[in-house]
Amino acid sequence: MTTPAIPQSARNAMHGANKLTIGLFGANCSSGRAVTLVPERWSGDMQDCLELVDMADQGGIDFMLPIGRWKGYGGDTDYQGSTYETITWACGLLGASRRITVFGTVHAPLFNPIVAAKMMMTADHIGKGRFGLNIVCGWNEDEFDMFGVTQRDHERRYEYAQEWWDAVQLAWSDKQNADYAGSHINLKGVRAKPKPYGGSRPVMMNAGASTNGRNFAIRNCDAFFTRADRDSLDESKSRVAGVKQQARALGRELDVYTVGVVTCRPTKKEADDYYRHTVIENADWNAVDGILKKKNISIESVGEQEFWRHRKHYANGMGGYPLVGTPDQIADELADLSAAGLRGIAISFVNYLDELPYFLQEVIPRLQKKGLRT
Repeated sequence: MTTPAIPQSARNAMHGANKLTIGLFGANCSSGRAVTLVPERWSGDMQDCLELVDMADQGGIDFMLPIGRWKGYGGDTDYQGSTYETITWACGLLGASRRITVFGTVHAPLFNPIVAAKMMMTADHIGKGRFGLNIVCGWNEDEFDMFGVTQRDHERRYEYAQEWWDAVQLAWSDKQNADYAGSHINLKGVRAKPKPYGGSRPVMMNAGASTNGRNFAIRNCDAFFTRADRDSLDESKSRVAGVKQQARALGRELDVYTVGVVTCRPTKKEADDYYRHTVIENADWNAVDGILKKKNISIESVGEQEFWRHRKHYANGMGGYPLVGTPDQIADELADLSAAGLRGIAISFVNYLDELPYFLQEVIPRLQKKGLRT
């Protein structure tokens, strides 16, 4: 099966030349990433997702990144209770678009690597090289219980992820009938066709917060998601530089991304008012408390002050960098994040279809004037 060649560099840049890459995060889940009661919260419905990818594709958004979620968090809204499996979701969106990169977020412990490799190649050929992989190891114990899978400790979790990724790459390689023998995975006579579209593998990212997760990303990934510090641009710059330096020590270049939550309105007061209305006054606090319980965050475990900080943090788009203000203010903050060394950001809204048009109309042109978007 012959396909046009695609350089790995084009894959890693999401097939574009933007200095600051922008994607949409979490649209495959009901409520998206807004833990809120407001009635206009995101539906997560497939028809809305298809309309969104068309809007994003035509508007120049670089990628769409789904959340790997198998069970909701409960609360008054059953937060993220309705979700689409991400590789098949990506197939639908790739078939309905022409330019945008669409990721699958894949729990390595829940997918046989050869099955996953074949599924991802199907998506990659549908999108003619626009599929991307976000590999995750998982943390939610009751999701693993639902599958009858035992969660590993942090060190062994990423040992398994390394073997899983090596096995996937073996399936994508030119080798035929090859064996793979690891401590966790053993495969015989691996044969998988077709190979990645265009001769280069999908761009691969990871967002592991632990030391083992970060080290896995530095060894293997093209992109790594980390937290940006809203209170200190210097802290964000130092964090990004440290990750890149570690990658270069291994002879690799690694792009660093972050996650943001956007509330953009014509005036600062309108933006602040809507943010307060959705995130504070109408947060689904029962869902937030459910999330904290799963993460073993309580007053007893972290102290009262830290507990309330976490509670507010998770109410805000599951902890994303809050971008709240006018188009000028949002564009300036995004420029600051780029200056800190970040290659891109995955953003979410309370309602993507309602709010993305204003972002495209007002923020993107300002970023173009700053030289961050083509």
